[in-house]
Amino acid sequence: MAILSKIRDRSMFLILIVGLALFAFVLDPSSIQQFFSSDKVNAVGQINGDDVDRDEFAQQVEAYRSQSNGRATQMQAVNAVWNSILGEKVYQYQLEKAGIVVGEKDIWEAMIALPEIQNSPLFKNEINLFDEEKLKEYIANMKDEADAGNTQAWMNWLATEKSIKQNLERQAYSSLVTVGLGASLAEGKRDYLFDNTKMDAKFVYVPYTTIPDSISLVSKDEIQAYLKENSKRFKPEASRSLKFVKFDIVPSENDDAEIKKLVQGFINDREEYSNAAKNTVSIAGLKNATDYEAFLNDNQSDLSIDNGYKYKNQLPATIGNAIFDASVGDVVGPYKDNGYYKISKIVEALQLPDSVKSSHIIVPYAGTTRSTSTKTKEEAKKTIDSVFRLVRNNKAKFTEVADEINSDGTKGKGGDIGWVRKDQAFSAGFDKDFADFIYKNKTGSIDIVETAFGFHIIRVDEQTKNQEAVKLVTFARLIEASEETENTIFEQAETLAADLSGDKKIEDLAEESGYKIQSAMNLKAMAESIPGLSNQRQIVNWAFNSDRELNDSKRFDVDVFGKRAYVVVSLSGITQENGVVVSSDVLLNIRPELMNKKKAALIKDKMSGATLEEIAASMNTNVRRVNSVTLASPLLSGVGNEPAVVGAMSTLSLDQVSDKIDGQKGVFVVMVTKRDTSIELDNYETFRNKKVTDLKGRSFQLFQALQDAADVTDNRSKFY
Repeated sequence: MAILSKIRDRSMFLILIVGLALFAFVLDPSSIQQFFSSDKVNAVGQINGDDVDRDEFAQQVEAYRSQSNGRATQMQAVNAVWNSILGEKVYQYQLEKAGIVVGEKDIWEAMIALPEIQNSPLFKNEINLFDEEKLKEYIANMKDEADAGNTQAWMNWLATEKSIKQNLERQAYSSLVTVGLGASLAEGKRDYLFDNTKMDAKFVYVPYTTIPDSISLVSKDEIQAYLKENSKRFKPEASRSLKFVKFDIVPSENDDAEIKKLVQGFINDREEYSNAAKNTVSIAGLKNATDYEAFLNDNQSDLSIDNGYKYKNQLPATIGNAIFDASVGDVVGPYKDNGYYKISKIVEALQLPDSVKSSHIIVPYAGTTRSTSTKTKEEAKKTIDSVFRLVRNNKAKFTEVADEINSDGTKGKGGDIGWVRKDQAFSAGFDKDFADFIYKNKTGSIDIVETAFGFHIIRVDEQTKNQEAVKLVTFARLIEASEETENTIFEQAETLAADLSGDKKIEDLAEESGYKIQSAMNLKAMAESIPGLSNQRQIVNWAFNSDRELNDSKRFDVDVFGKRAYVVVSLSGITQENGVVVSSDVLLNIRPELMNKKKAALIKDKMSGATLEEIAASMNTNVRRVNSVTLASPLLSGVGNEPAVVGAMSTLSLDQVSDKIDGQKGVFVVMVTKRDTSIELDNYETFRNKKVTDLKGRSFQLFQALQDAADVTDNRSKFY
């Protein structure tokens, strides 16, 4: 009573809150969360200070999905639209700074230069030349249509104009940057020397592999320290890592047995009490049924009727022999096939070819499929009868008449239908009467056949070799988990989720119950797919919620490739944007590097001696030789690419033992024995030009460089 009293005292306050919440929901369900949140973000992102409007972005996403005919997922559309806007705004920012303006005249000249415009018959005059005035008239007509309400063509035209303008702007900017790329004669001379100065040397090489990994392990603290020292090299995005257990909703052995028993019960007639008849009535089983489509519908078969014919090799291997050993009218099964229990009745057995080549002459009449004829059925029948008498024994006349009166795709082909495979002929998209005639009559047969398209004269021209085939009526029931089984699986998932809400870890709980743990590492904020779970955007959104903390957990209902399951997820890793993280990708790159540094220190400690021979002896190895190595091609025979070592060789005095050098594959000590310096040239212009060409050839990297330099705030994950 005390609680009810307090509610009555605050009724107006509660009404106000509920009213505001409902009003927000009517406007946009997501606005409820925003209403009660201090973090109200209304822009999808910001690019160089320019907001990306949320509503406009959403409209473009929907338009993209519509253009893809639903093939693009929402996140694919979101990413495509974002990348398009990002490119547009990044270039726009640079164009404004550079003062580049593309005018209407530039756009028009680029437009009329397009091959599809120049070559279109719409824009050509009487002597078949491009006429600019016809294009202008065409555009004006589109504008008038748009003003009248037919906007699609006009919107497409505006999009084309926009695309042309953007291309011109980007070409202008790229050209401006390319013109600014250059190289000095000194750089040309340096490249010439790199290419042509050859060195002979002796060296001692001790591979890192001589030191076991077990004594050069890298600790997590060392990795973290390295990451902090090289933070510019490793700029991680925000990411989340998950551990999860998936509970597939699958039928139990008892479910399987019950469904098999259920299906078996539809073979023979059964007695059931009828409320309508107030008595027990007999219901026909598949064995005695005659209206097969009604039987399948009335008994709620999970597969519809199949009017096709099957060869033995088209049936499940487990049941093929039994069906072809049975007689017409027999029922085979229950048998398991592709996730169903089935019973199949043989309703027809015959010899059928795999493919048939045929020709036809067609006379449609009013009301037949795809017909524009005004003939009555009687008139059409009279016409086809007279044509049949004319062509039945005359192939040349058949071809002539077919080309004259046929109105379908066989006109001009002598009525030739071509080869039709059995499975195509007896599919839902092919006329049943036409299929029956060409498959159930011999080669050379010709007759009048009425179909949904009108009256045909059909001639069977060729057939492949006949094979034994059967027509089946199959009753099927999907093998799925019962309500009891699903409840048990749900309880298992709920129990795990409840236990995780305490201090227990998912690893310990999974081990206790024998569950398999799966991981999804370093998911990005815009990720859609989770390894092992397919597209599960809901889970990614949950993981990136601002209130989420490490080891938070939740149960989700999921659909994985059409199969339902429960998933219990635990948040195992959080990396904030611009933070430092030890991820699997980062470890893959830097762990070998840090281990090699440790190995290099151990190798250097063991190296001793004043000469190469003494140093080699201390490491139980030999002195090696290399000839004619250059800075442009820093390959050491028997070792591989070692630019740091060859670079050191270029500055050493002849016959001087170097310091110990950390290479890519080991530690080196070198002595240059000969250096053939290139001949000085009067002019290095050729090499400077080559350098400039190389630089300009990398202009494709321009957009990536501009994007990296742009000030971009991406809020997409807050909305999608």
